[in-house]
Amino acid sequence: MNIKISKYSFFVAIGILFFNLQMQAQAIKKNQKPNVIVILTDDQGSVDLNCYGAKDLYTPNMDRLAKEGVRFTQFYAGAAVCSPSRAALLTGKTNLRAGLPGNVPVPEYADAKGRHGMPTEQVTMAEMLKGNGYYTALIGKWHLGHDADKLPNGQGFDYFFGHQRGCIDNYSHFFYWQGPNKHDLYRNTEEVYYPGQHFSSLMADEVKRVIQEKKDNPFFIYWAFNAPHYPYQGTPRWLDHYKDLPSPRKEYAAFISNTDEKIGEVLNELDKQGLAENTIVVFQSDHGHSREERAFWGGGNAGPYRGCKFSLFEGGIRVPAIIRYPGVVPANEVRDQACIEMDWYSTIAELTSSKISEHIDGKSLMPVVLNEKAPSQHEVIYWQYGNYDDGVAQWAVRKGPWKLIGNPNEPLSSGGKMDLDKLFLANLDEDISEKKNLADSNPEKIKELMSLHQDWLKSIQSEVKP
Repeated sequence: MNIKISKYSFFVAIGILFFNLQMQAQAIKKNQKPNVIVILTDDQGSVDLNCYGAKDLYTPNMDRLAKEGVRFTQFYAGAAVCSPSRAALLTGKTNLRAGLPGNVPVPEYADAKGRHGMPTEQVTMAEMLKGNGYYTALIGKWHLGHDADKLPNGQGFDYFFGHQRGCIDNYSHFFYWQGPNKHDLYRNTEEVYYPGQHFSSLMADEVKRVIQEKKDNPFFIYWAFNAPHYPYQGTPRWLDHYKDLPSPRKEYAAFISNTDEKIGEVLNELDKQGLAENTIVVFQSDHGHSREERAFWGGGNAGPYRGCKFSLFEGGIRVPAIIRYPGVVPANEVRDQACIEMDWYSTIAELTSSKISEHIDGKSLMPVVLNEKAPSQHEVIYWQYGNYDDGVAQWAVRKGPWKLIGNPNEPLSSGGKMDLDKLFLANLDEDISEKKNLADSNPEKIKELMSLHQDWLKSIQSEVKP
């Protein structure tokens, strides 16, 4: 009898010890800094995920992030084109305050155009996190400058694998746009060659490798997809899957699902390494879908929203956006408050206990994430891109449901542009599709929003020398 009791006591003690070790491991894990992965897709339409209403696409892994996190329905890009949007994400500032009004030209034309990229003195998200002990990596598209101090390794990234310019062919990794055609694939500053290998697969392998090698230390990965940006190059598997869709939707859809597949590989790697619980994953499109010639004049879908890439109508700037952080961010919830791309900077700073060293425009989203009834963190939201001169630049201001666009642009699927009034006023609560211009019937609202815009622009111009 005594022997049985001793054996029982021994196994109980072992069980208690094992439980205590588990609890200690969890406590240590909770005290660790969370890893951060920011996924930015390129030219993805406002509703081009299943969880945003797409019926003809297959996006289970993007949807998984939404099921395991918070999905936003009034989330805005910082700009309606690539480089300014990326500047807003990485600095937490409006693109004008970040010193980047428009797209960065290829280096062969930078001197002639007088634009060389985002100023080196801007403190990027990578530099903020690096100062807090993070290993920082950029996998994918840069498009923020070509001088040494403006390339990723000069802007806070310990590691870079990807292309410097705005787009590449996914198999040859050449940039085909303004001549000369140029191979554009780098590991840090060294040109590397992987002819015939799909860039999405190369990116996913690189992201997984960083996770594997840096799993014992906090890491930040900025995964900047070049998809579904043209050229539409989904793999044969996905092209076959969508063969019955009309063109160009089928080409676009194949590239979307190829992107989703690669995101799934990385989420599975986080699970495999036991890091999912301690990793913040952010997902966003950089702006609306493209209607450019190289995109077959379309392919993406803005749903009920007017406009697309290059436009400050909702379809150009209202984007899918999700955050997942198990145990901190609620699961399978939706937030309808107005938010904007610069907010990720402040949100990640808060979640990682990192210091923000400059005046920025972003606000932490955590009050909204944790409370569906919390007010938007922005009473007024501003946009302007292309130029510091609002006489020629497209600009917009939103306060509550009212949104005023100056010099509006709406590219058409035929490649043309619609002839529009210089000012376009909409009430988004009553007209989400921005079909009716209310400018003539609301002079007081025009005056109010114009004043807000002009005061904001003056404050920018006082800080930045265009």
